[in-house]
Amino acid sequence: MEVPVTPDVTIDALGQYCPMPIIMTSKKIKELKLGQVLEVLSDDAGIKKDMPAWCKSTQNEYIGLVEAEGVYRAYVRKTRE
Repeated sequence: MEVPVTPDVTIDALGQYCPMPIIMTSKKIKELKLGQVLEVLSDDAGIKKDMPAWCKSTQNEYIGLVEAEGVYRAYVRKTRE
C-alpha cells in the first residue's frame, strides 16, 4: 500500500503499547505547525482504532494508516492549535 502523504515529522513508538503511542502523538503534535503531518510508527494493533478516535476527539485530521510486516504507520495532520 502506498503512503498517503509525506510526513513532516516521524515518531517511533515501536515496542510501546497502549496508551503510549497516543500519548507520544499528543506530545509531538503540540510541537508542529498547523498543516504539518505527523507519522507514527507502531507495532501495537490497537493504533488502528485508537488513532482515529484520538483524532476525532482532538479535531486533528486522521489521514490514514498503512500496515506492512507488522508495523503500522499512522498519519495525522495538525488542524488545530
